[in-house]
Amino acid sequence: MSDTHAQTVSFVRETMLPEAEPPVGNRGAILWMRENLFSGWFNILMTLVSLYVIWWALAHTMPWVFNGIWNAGSLTECREIRNATLGEGASAACWAVLGDRWQQLMFGFYPRELYWRPVLAFVIFLVAIAPVLFAGMPRRALWITALSPFVMFWLLWGGTAWFPVSIALGFVLGWAALRALAPIAGPLVAVIVAAALPIIYWFYTAGPLARELEQVVALRIEYVPSQDFGGFMLSFIIGIAGIILSLPLGILLALGRQSDLFIINKISVGFIEVIRGVPLIVWLFTASLLLNYFLPPGTNFDLMLRVIIMVTLFAAAYIAEVVRGGLAALPKGQYEAADALGLDYWKAMRLIILPQALKISIPGIVNTFIGLFKDTTLVVFIGLFDPIGLSNAIRASVEWNGIYWELFVFIGLLFFICCFSMSRYSLYLEKKLQRGHN
Repeated sequence: MSDTHAQTVSFVRETMLPEAEPPVGNRGAILWMRENLFSGWFNILMTLVSLYVIWWALAHTMPWVFNGIWNAGSLTECREIRNATLGEGASAACWAVLGDRWQQLMFGFYPRELYWRPVLAFVIFLVAIAPVLFAGMPRRALWITALSPFVMFWLLWGGTAWFPVSIALGFVLGWAALRALAPIAGPLVAVIVAAALPIIYWFYTAGPLARELEQVVALRIEYVPSQDFGGFMLSFIIGIAGIILSLPLGILLALGRQSDLFIINKISVGFIEVIRGVPLIVWLFTASLLLNYFLPPGTNFDLMLRVIIMVTLFAAAYIAEVVRGGLAALPKGQYEAADALGLDYWKAMRLIILPQALKISIPGIVNTFIGLFKDTTLVVFIGLFDPIGLSNAIRASVEWNGIYWELFVFIGLLFFICCFSMSRYSLYLEKKLQRGHN
């Protein structure tokens, strides 16, 4: 009886078994390939076709890239070196064009001895934008952000330092008017006066004030006209200026489109529909050719400034619709909560509504910025020498007539680096703000 009872008692283990690795086919790279590349017959077929296409593309491009010639003074010399070293008709890129003309592709016709100025301006831009992009920076660093546009303008164009100072005073006047009138006349009147006062000051007072200050204390560096700007520097200036200026303008247009004030609503709707309904190239031709007809005789309105204004307005119309979508996505309870707290319109928008709407709109806003930056290449059609325009000029020269892919690969790589950086920062910001609804 005892033997029978002993055989029916379950075995109880007193110690844990050591951990064992899963089978080789159920872990690591093999598991990933089984699940993603070879999970079924159709997936296996598509994987094999894709591998063949990748192999074919690399087999035809990599020799051309890595057999490239870097030391030559012309396309003819490149071909002679290729024939002597690799054989007649071998595949080899002529990267020597980049070594010979990279300054022109990057800076256009900017004076070579002054290259340090746009380089320093770019460094200042990176330092100034860091407090905006990353929350860990000290808040006092925002003063650098606020002052950097005026310093960069002076470095790029040169001339008297008092001109950007006088322009900065206009923003100080607008801020002072807003602070002084808001408690007395209300937020709407204060905003209108704060926007109109700097414009009047810039048109009638900023220029004479800068000349008077220059006569007292001369602070001047060599002036560089806008006609000398070109290459990637031109695209960068137009793109960054358009991005920075279009975001706040687009937010205001989105708020105006949702406003209950009839005039503000209809002006915002009309502006957005008219600007968005016409191709950007048409607006650029308008800025280049037609805008002077609406200006007083003898007015010299810089072409690059006209292009920046048109690009800004065009991007702002698209951003307004993106932000409006974010505002529409918010539950009605958010607006009711702001009213329950006793907040006025501007405080409710600044503290409750806009932060949530902008978080929702991050992908659309960044997508608009990327499209805007790439669209800067359209200025080639109105006579500005962006990288594409300069590549045409380089290919028209005697030395490099007939070269194509090397220039376009270099230009495409530069644009890809900038656009990919914006895309990655967008993903970082979305993850940081935890846009997902858990």
